[in-house]
Amino acid sequence: MEITVNSLTLLVTILLVGLVAGLCFTWGNAVTPGIGQLDDLGYLQAFQKMNRSIENPLFFVVFIGSFPIGLAAIFMNKGISPLNFWLILIAVAIYFFGVVLVTILGNVPLNQVLDKTDLLASSVEELRALRQRFEQPWNRFHTLRIFASTISFAMLVLAALNK
Repeated sequence: MEITVNSLTLLVTILLVGLVAGLCFTWGNAVTPGIGQLDDLGYLQAFQKMNRSIENPLFFVVFIGSFPIGLAAIFMNKGISPLNFWLILIAVAIYFFGVVLVTILGNVPLNQVLDKTDLLASSVEELRALRQRFEQPWNRFHTLRIFASTISFAMLVLAALNK
């Protein structure tokens, strides 16, 4: 495969989306089931700490950077192969709507409610109620992100293999 700006933008998009897909899969397959076994306080504290830890520059470069690099890949591959163009376009759209927007509109608001809560000052009943309002909706949104990021990654790989 010859390294061109076209192939490089696609390669970087694949790498970034693949990292996000791997993170989503691992989080949904190991992290949330594992902490789901904790009591309410332990679960909520663990989630608070992980949410605060994941908000870092490297994560944002990978998570947010996937979209503009993906847009560049669409632009750079337009006119080269109609199939690749559509695979990349649909993959980037799925990533944007199914990962970025689901995160911003679904997971982040739940994370913000959790982050603002003083867990140690909350009663057992308040902790139970917070977990019930948080856990299942958060996991549903996250399941959407797992599927969207994985489908997006697979479509991008197909586009690269089609060259």
